[in-house]
Amino acid sequence: MSTTVLVVASSHPELAGEPNGTYLPELTHALHVLDEEGISWELASPAGGAIPYYGADADDLTVRMLADATFADRIGSTARLADVDPERYDAVFYPGGYGLLFDLIDDADSHRIIASFHARDLPIAAVCHGPAALARAEVGGGRLLIEGKAVTGFTREEEVAMSTLEKVPLLLEELMIEQGATYQKKAAWSVFVVEDGQLITGQNPPSAKAVGEALARRLA
Repeated sequence: MSTTVLVVASSHPELAGEPNGTYLPELTHALHVLDEEGISWELASPAGGAIPYYGADADDLTVRMLADATFADRIGSTARLADVDPERYDAVFYPGGYGLLFDLIDDADSHRIIASFHARDLPIAAVCHGPAALARAEVGGGRLLIEGKAVTGFTREEEVAMSTLEKVPLLLEELMIEQGATYQKKAAWSVFVVEDGQLITGQNPPSAKAVGEALARRLA
């Protein structure tokens, strides 16, 4: 039986009036690793259909993947999250992007899916703002998924560098600490991945490839 990762992307299209959604390089660099390892993946989003994204010209890999008709079709026709049966998948991955802070952070279907992977002790991975989707997820008895867990995610310093501090609805670093996680970080834009049990989290866009590699190792 083939190994398949459920990839969950945002459907929220803007930040402070500017086009936004999923930061595409966080998707492409992780998925490229999975492709290279022969690991299948399927995309879903809260609204289904085409996902909004930005960063399409951020690097050569992303430009090349976006130019591939099959890949373009897949990000243009995602499954609706409410219709997803998590039992069909072996892991879940949340790429970041600011859109996620507005929809996936409190999405009931996303939380249902996360709880399923937690119950089956399967990998739950996220990068940059992606860990926001995990921060409020409960896994039984009112306990939070990230409570007592070592995690990372986009830092306050990186928000300052992006001039987004006044645009975001919350600071991921602060949220994860408030939710009882042991939040870790390195210098801004450093490649940094934290693994704790089934959780795999990456700090920022440069960490997307490393999160994909960590996920692929778990699924080998």
